[in-house]
Amino acid sequence: MRLLLVEDELEIQGFLKRSLTEAGYEVEAASDGKTAERLAAESKFDLLVVDLGLPDMDGINLILHLRQTGVSAPVLILSARRSVDDRVRGLEQGGDDYLTKPFALAELLARLRNLLKRSSAAEVTKLRVLDLELDLLRREATRNGETLNLTPQEFTLLEYLCRNTGRVVTRSMILDKVWGMRIQPDTNVVDVHIYRLRGKVDAPGQPPMIKTLRGVGYVLRDR
Repeated sequence: MRLLLVEDELEIQGFLKRSLTEAGYEVEAASDGKTAERLAAESKFDLLVVDLGLPDMDGINLILHLRQTGVSAPVLILSARRSVDDRVRGLEQGGDDYLTKPFALAELLARLRNLLKRSSAAEVTKLRVLDLELDLLRREATRNGETLNLTPQEFTLLEYLCRNTGRVVTRSMILDKVWGMRIQPDTNVVDVHIYRLRGKVDAPGQPPMIKTLRGVGYVLRDR
């Protein structure tokens, strides 16, 4: 499980990163909100642990921004703010659980396990962007009600684009997430598959959804 840890107190950050790694998590750490936003835009995380007292922004604002950009992973808030109002605000503004400092590591790990269980129980089986819909169980895609005849690899590529709707994904990111970097990084396989996928998703007469940003990558538009 991939976990994003956002904590500006380096001693606490180091302790948590070591402890969470020993507990089996793959941990990326950030000491400020801007770094957290960049990491969340570059990769998908299964869990987030966010401290509210960040040096460049309030943790609540960070959580709100991440939610607005499509990050749906469960968020555990860590904070020294102990009042009922603070806890209620944190939970109402996008947090899934709230743990006050100081805390016991065993309780933190238990709360993370519970968040993962709840997240798995509510696992998404369909993705929808505008008039494009993916059925993840049937591995079928439709646009405006019309079935798209996609190969398995094209469906996987389209699913990745949908999960990152509105975000730019680079060729190297696609190679890593869709092909697992099993092919040479200088190959044109991404361009070829995007070209074929665009021909099926962006049919004549329909507004184009897959946009190329030359020299950067691709983005699936959501408006």
